[in-house]
Amino acid sequence: MSTSFEFWDYFIFAAYGVLILGVGLWVSRDKEGHQKNAEDYFLASKSLPWWAIGASLIAANISAEQFIGMSGSGFAVGLAIASYEWMAALTLIIVGKYFLPIFIEKGLYTIPEFVEKRYSTNLKTILAVFWIALYVFVNLASVLYLGSLALETIMGIPMIYGVVGLALFAAAYSLYGGLSAVAWTDVIQVVFLVLGGLVTTYLALNAVSGDQGIIAGLTTVYEAVPEKFAMILDKSNPEYKNLPGLGVLVGGLWVANLYYWGFNQYIIQRTLAAKSLRESQKGILLAAVLKLIIPVIVVVPGIAAYVMVNDPEILASFGDAGLQNLPSTEQADRAYPWLLQFLPTGLKGVAFAALAAAIISSLASMLNSTSTIFTMDIYKQYINKNASDKKTVNVGRTSAAIALIIACIMAPLLGGIDQAFQFIQEYTGIVSPGILAIFLLGLFWKKSTNKAAIIGALTSIPIAMYFKIAPKGWSSNGFFVDVPFLDQMGYTTLLTMLVIIVFSLIQNKGKEDEKGIVLSKDLFKTSPIFNIGAFAVMIILVALYALFWK
Repeated sequence: MSTSFEFWDYFIFAAYGVLILGVGLWVSRDKEGHQKNAEDYFLASKSLPWWAIGASLIAANISAEQFIGMSGSGFAVGLAIASYEWMAALTLIIVGKYFLPIFIEKGLYTIPEFVEKRYSTNLKTILAVFWIALYVFVNLASVLYLGSLALETIMGIPMIYGVVGLALFAAAYSLYGGLSAVAWTDVIQVVFLVLGGLVTTYLALNAVSGDQGIIAGLTTVYEAVPEKFAMILDKSNPEYKNLPGLGVLVGGLWVANLYYWGFNQYIIQRTLAAKSLRESQKGILLAAVLKLIIPVIVVVPGIAAYVMVNDPEILASFGDAGLQNLPSTEQADRAYPWLLQFLPTGLKGVAFAALAAAIISSLASMLNSTSTIFTMDIYKQYINKNASDKKTVNVGRTSAAIALIIACIMAPLLGGIDQAFQFIQEYTGIVSPGILAIFLLGLFWKKSTNKAAIIGALTSIPIAMYFKIAPKGWSSNGFFVDVPFLDQMGYTTLLTMLVIIVFSLIQNKGKEDEKGIVLSKDLFKTSPIFNIGAFAVMIILVALYALFWK
């Protein structure tokens, strides 16, 4: 299936491309008489305002894995997958109040740098190498794969050309300009992302209701498949293993979200580039508010597509085009690209620009963060401690280019993954619990030691694998247990924390570690604006879960 684009579709998409490249290169230019230094390149000169931080956080987060993968999960699972977004809103509030003050006070460039200040250089290096591998082989490769899959499905562009094209577009401005180019273009990307997403949502709901509008469409979809609107799944639901009922609210989803929003370099890097802590916290609050509406543009279209596919009258109204590459429960990730073909001329271009914006902004963010970690935590630590600003920036650009080339080679090898969003979450969840345990205890427990943290990091993988291999049918012998992967993440985190606590107490005999962080009440004071906004977000979340509980 390829979608027929007409002049205005190509014009809108081309205008989007020119605008992003133009703005990216313009903000990347060196000011007269000023050589770009490490702070300029990696932290945007610490000059980002709150609205740019909030927009950039969402642009970096929302990618093909949300538009394609989460819409696919909406098709297969329903609104329950929106917990990843809505719980993220609450997580952002926690990160803004309790994590950011410590990170900004310590003047960090990278998250591994915190590990060095709190634990040791050895542990920092272990985690830095891990993150670089994760970004290149999982994050960058999966975004390139899902993005090129969308191009192939919608426009008939062969996957290899899609991979190369997306990579070159992201590289064109991000490699040269660094975080400043990425963050400022993200503000534009978010406008396209939200506008295009809302257009697709409107089209799907309007089609379901027989051109009666979005409210009628929502009513029709809810009445047709009320089970798809249950936020808390029971054990009889075939998707319970992915979203295990109340475990979503009190279990492993907290591990996924706290790890992602609190200790993920390509996310937290924006907040470290703020003008001030207060500015950074306001940006976090804006991102939390935007998170509340993301399910409307990425999950609801998937549910609407499910109703359309299973309604013969609606399918018949689309003619032969509607029958091509139909999404199914087994091929749910086709849902969003399938919907795009029915958009009218002009709006196809807007929606496609939104999808491209999601992909390009995430690629650019991951590239910048990969190069930041390599340059600041590997190159300057072990290869050239006295590198000049010019040399440091050039190494950042070169390492980003190499990472992109490797990801381009890996991307086509990911073919055949369905519900890619769930796949990425599940396999990242093997390593994220151990990292989260190390960071939480490092931040808030002064007795945590370096040796215990290293032991915790090493033992977290076998603990995670103990839970992971059970679903393959090995639980019948009574030794292994078979639990949903989010529960696995929760148990792994708690057990890893226990390991670190026990070994820390043995090593220091209950005394505080010399590198323990001194915390004070004043450190966590937040502005009235942040407090009021955070309270409003929490009220909305309670209302949403109360409305869609079952």
